[in-house]
Amino acid sequence: MTFVLVVDDEPHIRRTLTINLRARDYEVEAAADGRSALQIIHERTPDVIVLDLGLPDLDGVEVLRRLRQTSRVPVVVLSARHDSDDKVEALDAGADDYVTKPFGMDEFLARIRAAIRRGASDEHDHFVVESEDFVLDFGERQATGGDGGEIRFTPTEWRLLETLAKKPGHLVTHAELLKAAWGPAYGRELNYLRVYANQLRRKIEPDPGAPVHLVTEPGIGYRFFV
Repeated sequence: MTFVLVVDDEPHIRRTLTINLRARDYEVEAAADGRSALQIIHERTPDVIVLDLGLPDLDGVEVLRRLRQTSRVPVVVLSARHDSDDKVEALDAGADDYVTKPFGMDEFLARIRAAIRRGASDEHDHFVVESEDFVLDFGERQATGGDGGEIRFTPTEWRLLETLAKKPGHLVTHAELLKAAWGPAYGRELNYLRVYANQLRRKIEPDPGAPVHLVTEPGIGYRFFV
């Protein structure tokens, strides 16, 4: 049975999500604050986490950062914050998706299913890409630069790189990348891709201002060259 951890300080949200998830045969545990959530995760890893950003003790982004030090479990952020900067910060910290309150239950459940599928896919994909400037091991989620130093990527960065690396030299559209990284509900958030493309170039390109590995196709998508 799929185990879902719901982390939210609002009792009615915890109750509503718990009822709806259990009605669809998910096993559910709920936490009202970040420290309780991290303790539960330490004792038993969920299959997916629903995480509010506005927690009373630790900010949700801080919970994400601590979680990502040891785990790749899918995380769907649930927040009343609509600002795009908040979304980018959460996604950059390792969130798999971002749902704003108020939300429709059918859409929310679809996001949960998509996050679980991506998590399962992450566990089975194992291939290595090598160039003079980096080595990317997608199975182990480990990367090194040309000088042998470690390169750290967020889970979202790994998903974007993996989608690109599976089609070396070929066009990968904006829509493909958004769907791979954040799910089918995303299709127009091109600003997310621009932010992440710039971050990736700073990590893998010899000269981020003149990229040779992650190349933009203006208005269409990106190509990845080794």
